[in-house]
Amino acid sequence: MTEPLIDWQEFMRVELRVGRVVSVEPFPRARKPAYVLRIDFGPGIGLRKSSAQVTARYSPGDLVGRLVVAVLNFPPKQVGPMMSECLVTGFHDDAGDVVLCVPDGDVPLGARLA
Repeated sequence: MTEPLIDWQEFMRVELRVGRVVSVEPFPRARKPAYVLRIDFGPGIGLRKSSAQVTARYSPGDLVGRLVVAVLNFPPKQVGPMMSECLVTGFHDDAGDVVLCVPDGDVPLGARLA
């Protein structure tokens, strides 16, 4: 099942950009197992924090240095004691665990999905 059709301008309102994970911390106060990611989106955007429920498939060492795709133009969201500043994207696998949405090669930090 799919959602109703949207036009290109509606899609482009979602600011999906590439960033590099620079640090990962456990987030023990989250309701579901999660990490706090600090992600560098490059000059002009800088660092953003996000809570990510990716502990089932990724260790902190797997994530540091990895490129991720995130939504930057959602309002900040309070997640437990932290304010999440972007939404890291992914897909649920058959077990319900999140698999990150990532570029297939190197792209500049802050590059926008087109």
